[in-house]
Amino acid sequence: MTDKEQQQTDARSAGDRLVSGHVSEDPFAAAFKATRMPMIVTDPNQHDNPIIFCNAAFNKLTGYTNEEIIGQNCRILQGPESDPKAVEKMRKAIAAGEDIAVDVTNYRKDGSTFWNAVFISPVRDDSGKIIYFFASQLDFTHVKSREADLAAARHKAEEEVASQTANLRSALSAKSLLVHEVDHRVKNNLLTMASIVKMQARVTTDQGQKQALESVLNRIEALSTVQRKLFTLDDVSKFDISEFTRELVTDLVEATGRKDIHLSLDLSPVHVPAVKATPLSLVVNELVGDAVLRGLSQGGDIHVVVRRTNGHFIIVVEDTSEPIEVDKERAQFSRKLLEASALQLDAKIERTVQNRKTSVSVTVLVDVNLETTH
Repeated sequence: MTDKEQQQTDARSAGDRLVSGHVSEDPFAAAFKATRMPMIVTDPNQHDNPIIFCNAAFNKLTGYTNEEIIGQNCRILQGPESDPKAVEKMRKAIAAGEDIAVDVTNYRKDGSTFWNAVFISPVRDDSGKIIYFFASQLDFTHVKSREADLAAARHKAEEEVASQTANLRSALSAKSLLVHEVDHRVKNNLLTMASIVKMQARVTTDQGQKQALESVLNRIEALSTVQRKLFTLDDVSKFDISEFTRELVTDLVEATGRKDIHLSLDLSPVHVPAVKATPLSLVVNELVGDAVLRGLSQGGDIHVVVRRTNGHFIIVVEDTSEPIEVDKERAQFSRKLLEASALQLDAKIERTVQNRKTSVSVTVLVDVNLETTH
């Protein structure tokens, strides 16, 4: 008899002794044999801690018969996909005589795999010596399979979200590039128009025509300022009317070259939709342009306010200067342009004149949603 055959014989004998120690009416032995949970008993006092007993549920789970499994070490269930760390944990627990619960991939006789929730516990005699190891198994492959399916579905969903996000970003980027390109072309066209008007003004000898051309040029430059501001923004859907006003007003006053016109600003951030940019630029241009014109006589003070107030924002231009007589046609055109721009904005205009002080205020409804998302 070979050593292996002798070991199998010894293992069967140990198993027979274990069973013979319980009468057939022993409910614990009956339960051990009949339970649907796979169970085995190993003998650490024999070489390689062989399996000496298994129940029918274990035979059904693994595909091994009693003749094939008795005398074998539990590592017969291990294979290439068995986690070495889990195997090492079991080895160390058995060597230390400790309980261990671990999840590991095991192999059936036919080579198929299953996820095994293993619980191993030592059995001691009255003196505390370990005489057996008891191990139960639970096949939870279906749970792992559902987890894998869920993980795969989650991964697929994440990939789909990432793909859609990338598509959206690409579309937004393309849209932004398109809008910037349109703004860029509009800006260039405005500059071309301004250049043409300047050339015409230079060669015009009639003073009235020259003033009319300069008036048109002034409005074109105001629109160019708006386009330049929009073109340099990351978000072309809105812009800050205060920053625009600061730049436009400063340019208008500095263009006069007058040191006796004093400018003061009280500007709070107010973000408005880009569609309001053109009429707003004309409103600010007309208000400040009129104030500058009045200050050209003997100088004066110009105060500009942009501020939020109760769901609206208000633009106020105040100037203090000596009253001068202005060209009626020019004043009428400026007023009509101001009124038309205010109508586009659904804005309210109020004008008061008291002695040397002229105050004009324009009240515009704020887009609350735009302000909230800024």
